[in-house]
Amino acid sequence: MVCIFHNRLYYVNIYMSKKYQAKYQKLTAKLRSARQEAGLTQVKAGKLLKKPQAYVSKIERGERGVDAVELAEFAKVYNKDINYFIK
Repeated sequence: MVCIFHNRLYYVNIYMSKKYQAKYQKLTAKLRSARQEAGLTQVKAGKLLKKPQAYVSKIERGERGVDAVELAEFAKVYNKDINYFIK
């Protein structure tokens, strides 16, 4: 299920089909792995993204969705091609 709150899209995993839950889990695992490969803590990644540490943590735990623009920001900060996250 997608919710819009304060003009932002949020994905609610409770209602997400199993097919998409598995794909989203792979995405969050890749985000965590890329951050660690970049030698960044969640705190440092958050600072580079101009977001709090909780933002990074919630995305990595699958509690908060990430849109295409945000994914591009993660790719830039983690020095990865965006395709790394979506393959």
